[in-house]
Amino acid sequence: MTAGKQRLLVIGNGMAGARTVEEIIKRDGSSLFEITMIGDEPYGNYNRIMLSHVLSGETTVDDEDLILNPMSWYSENGVTLHVGDRAVSLDRFSKTVVCESGRSVDYDVLIIATGSNTFFPNMDGLRESDGRLARGVFGFRTIADTNGMLQMAESREDVCAVVIGGGLLGLEAAYGLRTQGLDVNVVHSPGHLMNQQLDERGGRVLRNKIESLGVGVHTSKRTTSVLRSEDGVVTGVGFNDGTSLAADMVVVTAGIRPSVDFARAGGLVIERGIVVDDQLRCEDEGSIYAVGECCQHRGEVYGLVAPLWEQAVVLADVLTGADPTAAYHGSRLTTKLKVAGVDVASMGITAPERDDDEFVQFYEPRSGTYKSVIVRNNKLIGATLLGDISKANFLTQAFDEKVPLPDERISMLFDMGTPSAATGAAELADDVQVCNCNGVTKGAIVACVHAGAKNLSEVTAKTRAGKGCGSCKGLVKDIIACAAGGAVEADPTADWYVPCIPMTKPELIDAIRAQDLRAVSAVFTALATGGVEDAAAKMPLASLLRTVWGPDWVDERGALFINDRVHANIQRDGTFSVVPQMKGGVTTPDQLRKIADVADKYHVPLVKVTGGQRIDLLGIKKEDLPKVWGDLDMPSGFAYGKSMRTVKTCVGSDFCRFGLGDSTALGIALEERFQGLETPAKLKLAVAGCPRNCSEALCKDFGVVSVGEDKWEIYVGGAAGAHIRKGDLLATVTGAEEVLTVAGRFIQHYRENAQWLERTYAWVPRLGLEELQSVLIDDRDGIVAGLDERVQASVDGYIDPWQDRTAPKSPAQFTPSLPMLPLPQVPVR
Repeated sequence: MTAGKQRLLVIGNGMAGARTVEEIIKRDGSSLFEITMIGDEPYGNYNRIMLSHVLSGETTVDDEDLILNPMSWYSENGVTLHVGDRAVSLDRFSKTVVCESGRSVDYDVLIIATGSNTFFPNMDGLRESDGRLARGVFGFRTIADTNGMLQMAESREDVCAVVIGGGLLGLEAAYGLRTQGLDVNVVHSPGHLMNQQLDERGGRVLRNKIESLGVGVHTSKRTTSVLRSEDGVVTGVGFNDGTSLAADMVVVTAGIRPSVDFARAGGLVIERGIVVDDQLRCEDEGSIYAVGECCQHRGEVYGLVAPLWEQAVVLADVLTGADPTAAYHGSRLTTKLKVAGVDVASMGITAPERDDDEFVQFYEPRSGTYKSVIVRNNKLIGATLLGDISKANFLTQAFDEKVPLPDERISMLFDMGTPSAATGAAELADDVQVCNCNGVTKGAIVACVHAGAKNLSEVTAKTRAGKGCGSCKGLVKDIIACAAGGAVEADPTADWYVPCIPMTKPELIDAIRAQDLRAVSAVFTALATGGVEDAAAKMPLASLLRTVWGPDWVDERGALFINDRVHANIQRDGTFSVVPQMKGGVTTPDQLRKIADVADKYHVPLVKVTGGQRIDLLGIKKEDLPKVWGDLDMPSGFAYGKSMRTVKTCVGSDFCRFGLGDSTALGIALEERFQGLETPAKLKLAVAGCPRNCSEALCKDFGVVSVGEDKWEIYVGGAAGAHIRKGDLLATVTGAEEVLTVAGRFIQHYRENAQWLERTYAWVPRLGLEELQSVLIDDRDGIVAGLDERVQASVDGYIDPWQDRTAPKSPAQFTPSLPMLPLPQVPVR
């Protein structure tokens, strides 16, 4: 022991323990303490919030965004770290802690930061006879939990998962597993999802969003048993009403409980958690403190990270003497995060409690938007935002009583006199927490910019702002711009096609061609930083290789999403949707008879006309797909995947008395030429025979409108879904051949230059209409001949994917998937 230094021992190397040590070191605590930490996981400190990103494949366990403090950090800061060891006994009188390994560590000051554990309700079949979780049953708290789920998901193609618990953690687990291609159902005992943060209406909107991802949702269902086969393999879950649900994997996210076994065995006062005072000191103790999810302060225990950061600051101030009077008075909880890709902000209560509480709601299920505020005595005491959280910053300040409430309460939910997002960034107080995941305030971001950080990636690297769920990145950018006086440098990584390869998309295409890289694994080996694979990059790279090489790319099945592996669109119950091609929306009696016969033969529960003028057969079992395609004897209509979809047409000049051009024939010609082309995102086309626009050509990715005398207007970048945008007029051309030529150039340019999942309605305005006209119409850069040549090569290499029925790509491609849930029958109207 160094003379003059006290021995500080921290039990727990999680987010609370490590953050407290960081705060102590910031206050020159290294000159006061010899710091030792004990962590029972064999890693440095990592961000548990990011585990959902690991599960969904957006990042890996090696990603710097996940690891908060790598092993090198501890040695660089003079911290002794014992990993993979568990503290098991505490002797408060000799001030000694003994570990599972037999290691004994003495202390002068002890901080307990043991966090929390997954709460496993009493359920039959949950555990083996020795107390271990049954095979196929997981919690969702650690890297080990996450890796176990991923390994099982990758072990075969037909894994079905049930997630017990529809709170934040459960929905994140469901989203991650669904992204991995699993069939997922969420079971929640209360009546609506995220009932701790949302009221019933908000829960209903969230449910619609979750179900739209293909995840089944079952509320008001209490799980009483895990069903297992004779050899112990999980086969499903049973409910209190006698029903059951099939499953190969069960993920329990039914809540957390403070981890207090170590403290209880040491004789500390325990209620719900380890009881602490306002300085985080354990009751009746002079040198033992507790911080984070394991402690109970004024009767409250916290499961969110923001209170942990506040506690860490207070404890560091007290221990280092930076502010011996520092006190923690509890946290007013405000939450802003992404739940399964959906933005959510919540603070205070979720519903009015008194008759005179003012309650303002906006509820729009179609757009997935829900907003509410609750005001009492002219103070904001609760707010909920779902889908559109643009007012979250203003509401957070109002909740903290830093800004007055407007007289028109509705303006708290919409920009009607309250600060806009940009204005709000400028007016935020320095102590407002911007990143809840990592406890970063506006003041910390501003100080980072003033210290020399010039763009978002630099600020994120130095402060960790935006490294959690990512919902705060927009606000972080606004704050950087304000702090830098608008002089924010461009982030060089923003233009990379995938994060693991430092190249723009055109540069990456050139490298792939130059090195003859035809497999995703080969691209990683040759071009990725350190040759390391990145799970989130697999799908975009597979798409790019198919664009560059057409049928000559090397098909590695692990790089494809389930829809692309089986050439059909997976539905919420694990069945598939089959849409045969009908060029230009035109069909024949023979095709209709085939479709009707297939629907009868395979007991198709729903036959539906799509918005793209096709007939959709919904509810096809995975193992029946090849037989259905064979009986239909029609090509794929590409209602799945990221590719050229359909060409919608109106009647045109043959029958319509207003028709100026043969839109039907041109639509068929476009579909025949470009069918199935791989694109960065789905591509929808339409042809209208006159400006009346019956086929909605003005709001498609590529729309064509006849204006008479064989002249056609070409519109690009339109949208009519969640985003509404009228297409830009790219050119007016003469004749169908010229339309096909311009279409080919536009599509190929989009294929080669747009980012992964970037729709044309974002890509066209990003490049600019004038730029596109100069490049594609005027041939300013002399590239149109190359575009013509490459799109022709792709067209020539087209193979109907439904031919896989004669030669499956893998033994498991069309094996039976799961026991299916019955789909609701659509009533005859």
